[in-house]
Amino acid sequence: MRHIISILLENEPGALSRVVDLFSARAYNIETLTVAPTEDQSLSRMTISTVGSDDTIEQITKHLNRLVEVVKVVDLIENPYIERELMLIKVRAVGKEREEMKRMADIFRGRIIDVTEKTYTVELTGDSSKLDAFIEALEEGSILETVRTGCSGIARGDRVLKA
Repeated sequence: MRHIISILLENEPGALSRVVDLFSARAYNIETLTVAPTEDQSLSRMTISTVGSDDTIEQITKHLNRLVEVVKVVDLIENPYIERELMLIKVRAVGKEREEMKRMADIFRGRIIDVTEKTYTVELTGDSSKLDAFIEALEEGSILETVRTGCSGIARGDRVLKA
């Protein structure tokens, strides 16, 4: 089962490395990882998506809580949450393909942010399944390059991840 783990940790050198080392040492796979400072510059928020059983995720959470730099750990899927990911995708757009690519971007509520004679670069945001669906909807061979941020998530409603 896919889990999204949100971690509040001290914004200091080596903190990210220790979290990643914890996963690596226990042979847990990180599918995506995003991290950035919060409104409090002394803290960073890290979002990790991983796949594992509930027992495995519980073990990961316990190990994370033991790290000195970690302030708080939450598995977002335990309660309602919002997930988003950003993708920039460069596609071939020549001749008849240009109109088709514009139509596809519009259908998926993407924005064409760069145009050349032969390519479009499309910006898309949404949950991972939306971005996957966009890729699957494109003709084979039309994708030139893809960059994805990995998921970021936040609890819905009044729940907050604070120190």
